[in-house]
Amino acid sequence: MVDPKAQPTDGSAVPIGRRAAPRLRLSLPAQLIAIEKAHTCILLNLSRTGAQVAILDAMREGEGAILRCGIINHFVIVARSEFGLNALVFDEPLTDAVVLETRRYHENFEEREKRALIETARKWVTGESGDERSI
Repeated sequence: MVDPKAQPTDGSAVPIGRRAAPRLRLSLPAQLIAIEKAHTCILLNLSRTGAQVAILDAMREGEGAILRCGIINHFVIVARSEFGLNALVFDEPLTDAVVLETRRYHENFEEREKRALIETARKWVTGESGDERSI
């Protein structure tokens, strides 16, 4: 009989934990679109098999939704929901390319937002805002 607690000493086996894939830590605005409501949330981490989001509104375990963030537009199921955090599982795993592109999106997010804000302010100051209201 094999001892289930025995650990290999040669380092040849990779320990198996709760995660099916490594996680990428993020902090990106996202949206969870459920049947009743579109929820604004923050994407906290991402892997090929799932994600974790912070959300104000409660979602039920087992509830399905579409997760949208950057190029991600995938169906997810809420696996766990506690204290404003929701663990999500993708119905089909993401490709490595999608995870890598999301990482690049995260790395450049702050700079893009800053440039967009400056451009919006410039258009407002010069009157190019496209706003049809007269002053």
